[in-house]
Amino acid sequence: MRSKELIGEVTHYFSRIGVAVVELQGDIRVGDRIRIEGATTSFEQQVESMEIENERIEAAGEGQAIGLKVKEKVRPHDRVYRVEVEVKVE
Repeated sequence: MRSKELIGEVTHYFSRIGVAVVELQGDIRVGDRIRIEGATTSFEQQVESMEIENERIEAAGEGQAIGLKVKEKVRPHDRVYRVEVEVKVE
């Protein structure tokens, strides 16, 4: 079973450099697994690189706008979720 938590929304996409601007409603850090969903968008990736005002950062939180390197095209209003895989212990 997988759980997902809404952590932000895409406000802009720079296609030439493959970077989305995300307004955060939750916490995110390099290494997190995220899912981006929208009307025509649906993919998962690991967070490898993010910036605030051209400065690389390791983590960001609610209320911040970050530049997030994405592997596919995204669109304004796409939602960004942190995905967690629940491990069953028997």
